[in-house]
Amino acid sequence: MVGILYIPGRMNRVDRLLALILYLQSRRVVTAEDLARHFELSIRTVYRDIAALGEAGVPIVAEAGVGYALLKGYHLPPINFTTAEANALVTGGMLVAKFADASLKAQMASALNKVRAILPRDHQDRIGRLERSMATTANVKAPAQAELGLLQQALAGQRVLQFHYQGAGQVEAIPRTVEPLGLVHYLERWHLIAWCRDRKDYRDFRTDRMTGVTMLPETFEPRAGFSVADYIRSMPQPTLRARVKFTSLSADRARREWWLGIVAEQPATNGVVLTLATVNWEYLVNWLLSFGTTATVIAPDDLRSRLVAAARIAASHHTKKGKVS
Repeated sequence: MVGILYIPGRMNRVDRLLALILYLQSRRVVTAEDLARHFELSIRTVYRDIAALGEAGVPIVAEAGVGYALLKGYHLPPINFTTAEANALVTGGMLVAKFADASLKAQMASALNKVRAILPRDHQDRIGRLERSMATTANVKAPAQAELGLLQQALAGQRVLQFHYQGAGQVEAIPRTVEPLGLVHYLERWHLIAWCRDRKDYRDFRTDRMTGVTMLPETFEPRAGFSVADYIRSMPQPTLRARVKFTSLSADRARREWWLGIVAEQPATNGVVLTLATVNWEYLVNWLLSFGTTATVIAPDDLRSRLVAAARIAASHHTKKGKVS
């Protein structure tokens, strides 16, 4: 089992050279720029390190305009995980249990058992204590969704997917054939980013709205110029700003929940003023309503007017006598 934790600025050169070999071993080909970015080094240092590995007998193949690769068949002997790496994997396993589905939970549990099996006995005891000492309060059952393990297989193998998709407000699910390009978690849901052959465009599919997912034998070529990171950056950005005063207790909740970003904080009497970033006012209004009188909009006036109107509508709705049909 191979594993090594690289911490920028905290490795001596010998450890860094070992980490470079492991990085090359885990990828088919990498560029000097990739290595410089990952290890936070200058390009010149990368060149020196690659030369040093070559002089030490590590068979690195360099191809102009392509990058570096280890000669096929070369592998380092097994290296045990460090305690810190094993601890990180335990933490990752806990997060997988919270954010993923059964298909990934089972695989993560199996992987952690393999990691635990190769650790020395005292390290196993440490891992056991860590697992008993960490927990998450998340107890909301995850929604039914497309199997994440299957979507990952399609992404890794560049396999075409077919499924039925029921978008927001749609009465019926519509069949779709797509080329999967990315899997992103936001707004408490997993989203499949894909090229939709039916719409002839990139589309964002919420996995809890996908049913009957089938991975076809057909493969596809990567779409030139597409990257998940660029796609995410092209999504609507939170350019609007609002200044809201929260009580000290509600400010703590706001910091934990407002995922679009808190731009600034300013101490205030009996509380704190947070400058919140948002994509649109409606989303922010609905969230602020849940704070009741513990949040007060300072600016802009438009947001305050929208919040007052929404509160009146909510009050009118709840003062009516409800009927159960």
